[in-house]
Amino acid sequence: MPLTASDVDRFEAARPRLEAIAYRLLGSAGEAEDAVQETFLRWQAADVDHVEVPEAWLTKVLTNLCLNLLTSARARRETYVGQWLPEPLLAGDPMLGPADTAEQRDSVSYAVLTLMERLSPSERAVYVLREAFGYPHRDIAEILDITEAASQQIFHRARKHVADGRARAEIDRAAARRIVEEFLAAAASGRIEPLVRLLTEDAVSIGDGGGKVPARAKAFEGAVAVAKFLRGLFKPGEAKRAIAGGAPELYASTANGDPAVVAVVDGRVVGVMCLEVTPEGIAACRNQVNPDKLERATALWALTDHGKPLATAF
Repeated sequence: MPLTASDVDRFEAARPRLEAIAYRLLGSAGEAEDAVQETFLRWQAADVDHVEVPEAWLTKVLTNLCLNLLTSARARRETYVGQWLPEPLLAGDPMLGPADTAEQRDSVSYAVLTLMERLSPSERAVYVLREAFGYPHRDIAEILDITEAASQQIFHRARKHVADGRARAEIDRAAARRIVEEFLAAAASGRIEPLVRLLTEDAVSIGDGGGKVPARAKAFEGAVAVAKFLRGLFKPGEAKRAIAGGAPELYASTANGDPAVVAVVDGRVVGVMCLEVTPEGIAACRNQVNPDKLERATALWALTDHGKPLATAF
């Protein structure tokens, strides 16, 4: 029996929440959209008149689709070229989902999405559903076909794995811009001392080029090593301009709620560097330059007012 307009409307009302869940589970906007579309196809094929709670039904279908994708993604990432980082979402992207509480904001931060790669698929699902969306353990147990006690145990284990002992600083947009401005000024100074002062002693820098754009396979570790890398990264060079397709304009923005440097060439986002800020300083620079993971950012960039660039790289 085909869906009625009311049935379609019920699904569309749930779509933003489903996309936000799927993105947190998969770390990929494209895969999240595919999972939500497959959920719609399942909804289309179901006897929806006998679905008592559509939200619960849709969440269960979506979550289990994502669990299957996570299992296959683990195998794919074993052969991924270099470091794997999530797809960044720029400020204003609806897929970021709810941001009313600190837990919701943390759950979509670039740092936490990266840390969630340590979790098993079931740990990640329980963590996201509980921490970001406040599902009771009895509902999570029903979604994942486990006991309520098991859901509680998995959640506590997942939180322990995600927690790395470092407090994340709450940053508003104005503060994020100031941080990016100071960071770019230090990086463009040609000296490592200003950068070292901004970084924590154990800072790291990671890049994801996906084998399509040069990015070091191993992370830089320690404030001095990261500062030297950043100083070199922002030095002018013909080879860098050739790879990027020009001299990127650098903007201050936020990605996944964190301060970010967005590099743009002719309207195309060619890099997003997410800065993990703690009370002690910048603890990590995670640089996404894989063009496949920047298409959504480019599309959103074209629709938003982002002001004037702070600088031009290379």
